[in-house]
Amino acid sequence: MEVVIVPDARAGGELIADALAQLLRRTPDALLGVATGSTPLPIYQALAARVRAGAVDITRARIAQLDEYVGLPADHPESYRSVLRREVLEQLGIGMDAFLGPDGAAEDVRAACATYDRALAEAGGVDLQILGIGTDGHIGFNEPCSSLASRTRIKTLTEQTRVDNARFFDGDLSQVPHHVITQGIGTILEARHLVLLATGEGKADAVAATVEGPVAAVCPASALQLHRHATVVVDEAAASKLKFADYFRHTYVNKPDWQGI
Repeated sequence: MEVVIVPDARAGGELIADALAQLLRRTPDALLGVATGSTPLPIYQALAARVRAGAVDITRARIAQLDEYVGLPADHPESYRSVLRREVLEQLGIGMDAFLGPDGAAEDVRAACATYDRALAEAGGVDLQILGIGTDGHIGFNEPCSSLASRTRIKTLTEQTRVDNARFFDGDLSQVPHHVITQGIGTILEARHLVLLATGEGKADAVAATVEGPVAAVCPASALQLHRHATVVVDEAAASKLKFADYFRHTYVNKPDWQGI
């Protein structure tokens, strides 16, 4: 696992956007795994700026969704499909025909989970998966004590996660669904490159547990330690609990320029 400490969220977004641009130059039809929430927005904004400037061709790229609420219609403004359409696809000029996502409104949710897991494999797998992290160490909606071998499945949200997400529903907790479809940790680990972005002091404990703690289901993100190519990008505040922060800074500054993240 590589840990890169950046000054702020904008710098993290620029760094990851550069990695995405390099990937798309090598693999124009790459399948990019995207996450929702406020943390990854600087990534999408930086990548969109590169597309507008003609620095990267994204016309053949494909987008894969990490998770989705159960029970919300696809056109609900807070369904993750709608959020990603607004914040990612429209900003990058990518059509919905290049989008893969689970059907959170399906009558048979279990079948929808299996269908999406299979669709990712049939698409050739995710080339680069962007991840955020919860204050409790969750990735996707794999809450603490999720199986590290789990596949795409339905999950029940913790009350804290519902409280955290109520801000997207006008602060009304009753509108926040109790269930989601999420790629499982085992599914996530099949992506060829995992890039986790974390910003803010509130994520510092989760980052430290992910990077320097044991691999344990109580901190789902710690499973990234098992991946052959995982990159954790954190700002100074999110890095504040890392014991090896100076080492991480030293290794990044002294790595070969061609290596990227």
